[in-house]
Amino acid sequence: MNNKLKPALLGGLIVGVFSAIHSLIPIISLCCCIWSIIGGVLAALLYAKSSPKPVPMGDGAMVGALAGVVGGIIYVVIYLPIALLWGMATMQEQLNRSGVHLPFSGTILMIVGSLIGAVALVVLSTLGGVIGTAIFGKGKGTSVAPPPPQNFGGPGI
Repeated sequence: MNNKLKPALLGGLIVGVFSAIHSLIPIISLCCCIWSIIGGVLAALLYAKSSPKPVPMGDGAMVGALAGVVGGIIYVVIYLPIALLWGMATMQEQLNRSGVHLPFSGTILMIVGSLIGAVALVVLSTLGGVIGTAIFGKGKGTSVAPPPPQNFGGPGI
């Protein structure tokens, strides 16, 4: 298995599940967007722990983005049916009360909204991957020693 795939799957699981159920559980709802950043940080942490050398920022961003893609897919698969079944009646009722008439159905609005939400999860998870790499990706002890001092024609030591 690719060494970025396992951290991305685990981080994406956090991103997708918690982002999808945030509207159902009030305490999770308070932290709506933080789950995607946490998933990216977790993916970067797991990737850094498995890497034998310091992790470049680009790799941290990549593993965070992969976690976001996995999380976005999970989010759409879980959230969209819940939103369509639970939220459609409420949304239609609110639109009817307010007198707003949309030229398209609320279903299209829910689908587009969930896809935009999935893209936002990818962006925030990428940010989480960068943050996680900055925090956890450097401490591998393989730094390069500084060059020895040069004597440029001065008195010898």
